[in-house]
Amino acid sequence: MRQTNRPTPPEFVPKLVTVLREGYGLAQLRADALAGLTVAIVALPLSMAIAIASGVGPERGLYTAIVGGFLVSMLGGSRFQIGGPAGAFIVLVAACVAATGVSGLLLATFLSGLMLIAVGALRLGSYIRFIPYPVTVGFTAGIAVIIFASQLRDLLGLSLTAEPGEIVEKIPALWAARGSISGAACAVAALTIVVILGVKRWRPHWPGMLLAVVVASGVVFALGLPVDTIGTRFGALPSHLPAPALPDLSVAAVMQALPWAASFALLGAIESLLSAVVADGMTGRRHRSNAELVAQGVANMGSALFGGFCVTGTIARTATNVRAGAVGPISGMLHALFVLGFMLLAAPLAAYIPLATLAGVLAIVAWNMAEKEEAWALIRASRADAMVVLVTFALVVFRDLTTGIVVGCALGGAVFIRRMSDAASLHQPEDPLEERPGLDAAASDLVVCHLRGPFFFGAAARLGFVLDQIADTPRGFAVDFTDVPFIDSSGARSFELLARKTARKGGRLFFTATNADVRAMLHSHGLRAPYVTYLPDLAAVRAVLAQAESPESSARH
Repeated sequence: MRQTNRPTPPEFVPKLVTVLREGYGLAQLRADALAGLTVAIVALPLSMAIAIASGVGPERGLYTAIVGGFLVSMLGGSRFQIGGPAGAFIVLVAACVAATGVSGLLLATFLSGLMLIAVGALRLGSYIRFIPYPVTVGFTAGIAVIIFASQLRDLLGLSLTAEPGEIVEKIPALWAARGSISGAACAVAALTIVVILGVKRWRPHWPGMLLAVVVASGVVFALGLPVDTIGTRFGALPSHLPAPALPDLSVAAVMQALPWAASFALLGAIESLLSAVVADGMTGRRHRSNAELVAQGVANMGSALFGGFCVTGTIARTATNVRAGAVGPISGMLHALFVLGFMLLAAPLAAYIPLATLAGVLAIVAWNMAEKEEAWALIRASRADAMVVLVTFALVVFRDLTTGIVVGCALGGAVFIRRMSDAASLHQPEDPLEERPGLDAAASDLVVCHLRGPFFFGAAARLGFVLDQIADTPRGFAVDFTDVPFIDSSGARSFELLARKTARKGGRLFFTATNADVRAMLHSHGLRAPYVTYLPDLAAVRAVLAQAESPESSARH
């Protein structure tokens, strides 16, 4: 029998392979090394803080950043994704540890990796993008509130024999312990926050979180302040990676871990692909969602083998990677190696880090996660979007994350159905998105995209595919809204990303024939002049471009 070697489908080829094929030299390596070092400096205190908040030892956060971060970058479908422990998982991980112990957490992490690989292999990654934007804003804000609440104990130095996990029970317990507030702990936490905010304001390119940890630790050591540290609560950190070991795979253990694994996989898929989309918006690149999910799966399995927990793409560290000038995935791989080097060389020093300092770091993380502007824009945009945001937020905070996402998506679907029925008399959609650039063959510098039918969160996902077919943004990009009765917040968000990309490429974006409701939704997402020019029809667009080309206009400029 003759064997044939089938090539790997392009959607599963890691971006590392793509970058190396394009040509990778010393200059690119230097840029990636600098970016990797910058991200590692951010990841070092953050990984330990997230691990402690999740109810496990700080060393497990480092294991997760090292093993998971390396595998995500090496195998992933994004050039700039940074993997590691994420604040979004704190709630789930803490609950899993409370219910199953650390051994159950490792097994759930391992099984979630298998699930993510299956989701990616079945090419289901593209469906994650159909989660409505108000749902993502609602659950992100809810997670931020829970993270902040989980840090109040160490922020205030409260003495508690047992801290409840549910926020409804946590707040009364913390209030009951208010008499044990430590002035030293409050001062250390406040110092940490002030240093982080001060560095961000006056020296934004400096590693504010690491500097805050160093300064606060030095103050506590020099003054002998009576505050809990990593050493007093957890002992000395190990200075090496543990030997890999399989978790308990007995039937009883697997059945107990499966619900947690499914939650980890769902949240990991959402968080990692959102992070990849953020990187796309910052760089104009396009990630491979299915390759990214497979990489996330392998990373979670690898993390569990070495004693780590859930790995996902991290938005803040990925954005830091992009801003630091990363060229490709090697920066993420080097970030993991730098964290390993820090652990090997400086593990004894970590014992002096105050827990109040790490709580201050996570308080800043929670504040930045909350997406306050986005939530307020959605609440003002429409009652339906406000309902989805607020219900998702409330369920995440007072129930659990999975329920919040499921109910939020159901509400988003119900809102969509209602809007479809209201719009049925206006237009019977055939194809939500139709691209006909041939209409402007005589003007090669103008591309026209005609939209047909209501432009909702499902149709918004297809806009990316149309943009991928356009190699270089032309001088003019016109979107015709003649046949669009309404647009939802997810659709408006996609055009916000399009406006940024067009501006970076030096092009002009025109919206034509927008009705009052469509324009109001676009305005609520910041799509105004000078980023977008609103005109009545395509003839007006051509007239504006022709006027810009006229000799008189050239002379004035």
